[in-house]
Parts: sequence; C-alpha cells; structure tokens
Amino acid sequence: MSEKLRQARKARGWSQERLVREIERHARQHVLDVASTASLRVYVSEWENGRRTVSSRYAAVLRALLGMTDRELFKEEPRPLAAAPVDGYEELISRVDSARSVSLTMVDTFMNQTELLRSMDRQMGAASLVDQMAGHLAALEEALTFAVLPGTRRPIARALAGAATLAAWQALDAGAVDRAWRNYELGKRAAQEADEPMYLAHAKGEQAYVLADAGRPELGVELIRDARQAGGTRLSPRLTAWLYAAEAELCARAGRPDECRQALDAAAAVLPGGEEARDSDMPSIFLNRAHLARWRGNALVLLGNDDAVTASYDALAAMDPTFVRAASGLRCDLAQAHLVRGEHEEARTHLQQARLLANRTGSVRHRRRIEQLTGEL
Repeated sequence: MSEKLRQARKARGWSQERLVREIERHARQHVLDVASTASLRVYVSEWENGRRTVSSRYAAVLRALLGMTDRELFKEEPRPLAAAPVDGYEELISRVDSARSVSLTMVDTFMNQTELLRSMDRQMGAASLVDQMAGHLAALEEALTFAVLPGTRRPIARALAGAATLAAWQALDAGAVDRAWRNYELGKRAAQEADEPMYLAHAKGEQAYVLADAGRPELGVELIRDARQAGGTRLSPRLTAWLYAAEAELCARAGRPDECRQALDAAAAVLPGGEEARDSDMPSIFLNRAHLARWRGNALVLLGNDDAVTASYDALAAMDPTFVRAASGLRCDLAQAHLVRGEHEEARTHLQQARLLANRTGSVRHRRRIEQLTGEL
C-alpha cells in the first residue's frame, strides 16, 4: 500500500503537505467531510508508512486526485468470485435477456457517455475521471459478455472499442502503464469483433506511444505502419493522416529524420482541407492543418531542427483553447526548442506555463517531460 501511494504522489511532484492541501481542496469542491489539517497530515504519513488502512471515503478522494485505481494504489488482490448458486441458469438467462434488450438507442447512450468523458478529459485531465471511466467500461463489458447474437454484439463492441481506447490514453497520461496497455488490448479485441478497422487502427496507433514511452519507438513505428497498412482503403483520409503524423513523431523519437519528414509530407498530402478537425467517421480523431502544424513543430523539436521555434509558435497561435493537455505538450515543445538555441529564459517561461497546465490536468506523462527539461536548464 505505502509504496504505491508514495510513488503516485511523487509522480505529480507533490509533497505530503501538498497532498493534504489537495485532499482539502477536493473536499471543499465536492462538499465532503474530511478530517482536520493536522489529522490529515498524520493520515497521509501513516498511509505511506503502512500503519493505517485507507478508508473507502479517502480512497475515493485519492482515486480522483491521483487518477489511479484502488488496486494500483493499494495493491489489492482481486476479490474471489462469489460462489455461484447450485442452479445458476435463472441468473444467466436474466443477464442474457437484459443484454438482448440493449437497443441501438442504448448503444447511442453509451457512445454519448464516452463523448462526454472525452470532452472532460481534454479540458480537465484524466485523474478526476478514473471512477467514471471504470464504471463506464464495466457496464459495456457486462453488456458484451452476455450479448449472444452478432446483431446485438457488434454495436456494443464498437462502443466498447472507443471507450477502452479513451480509457487507455487516460491511464497512460496518469502514469498507469499496465492499465493503459490492457485497455488498448481490450479496445483492439472489441474493434476486431465489431469489424471496425478504423477503431482497430486508432487503438494500435495510440498503443504505439506506450512502446515509445518505454524506450522502444522503433517498435512503435512498426505498429503504426501495421495499423495503416492493415486498414488500407477502409480508413478515412483524416485517420490516415493522423497515423502518418503519429508515425512521424515516433520516427523523430527514434532518430530517423528522413522517414519523419516523409511521414509528415504524407500526412499533409492526405489530410482533407478546411477548418474542420473532427473526423465524422471516427469521433476520437481531431486533425486539421492547425493540429498538423503542432505535430510538425513537435517532430522538428525532437529532431533538434532550428525551424521548430517558428513552427511551434504558429501552432500555439492556432491552438484550440479547449485542448488543455495538448497545450501543455506544446509549451514543452517550445521550451525544448529554445533550449536547443541556448535561450534559457524563454525556455523557463514556457516550462512554467507547461507545469501549470500539467498540474491542472494531473498529467504525469507531461510532468515527466517537464522535469526532464527543467534539469537541462
């Protein structure tokens, strides 16, 4: 229990005192009763030293603050399944009938819930959504488990593919790498059952970032290319452009500049024109010329190209203000670009802005990059 909680706290750069303040802030916002400041200080210390068990009330607060599940925070073992009744057919048929009654309207409700969680994640970050996302996935998995015929299973599987991929990206942002990987695998399986090559390609494309963050960008490049080639003409132009742009970023991280530029050019060539960013066939994809400019700036930064500063400032000027987490990444890009040019004061300014945004969204992934760049000042 103690080590996992301590690691999650430190991953956000928080002291024990800061965690106490965050617990109090969360309690005020949600009108919750918590102990006094002095008592909370003792609780946090004892939680981390293994001398006190975290109650369900405080576990809910910690999940929301740190974006981690109970098992990730407290090393809970899976609870044994309840003993099945001697004659379990009645309960089974009840669940099968319930799943069979899931209409297209209900599937639309699932999709709308995913969309709401996506919008909240984009602006607020993933940490505060861990409980909602876990409940949403559980409901979809339950519906799919007991759906029998393909006509019922496929729409539910499609909804699950989108939700699982979003949950995976949220987990990666929160630093829960194992949960991220498993949710990507869940999303891929659901996409395959639904016969949705676009959802499958998107899940593979995002999963490649897990490999890149783990120090294997070359393998990530291969996975993205496999996703694009397997999808072929069944992928929308905007999704194809997104895959090329992701490939470019990972090529840059792998130190393959020529392949990076080729992928960026391919993304620009296939991307539809106009201001529209949302893919009508793939609701999780946002990409237009402004977004691609941000991606190009990021790739140039990773390659150490001097044009990165201009490209990144252009992207900042065109930035959609609702993409809060993306803005943190862009500020990191600008800081790194200025560092390459020896412009430390400008780099420090952008890192300060990046840190504020990362703290706002609770992004462990961006905090790691911020700390790395701060160490280079």
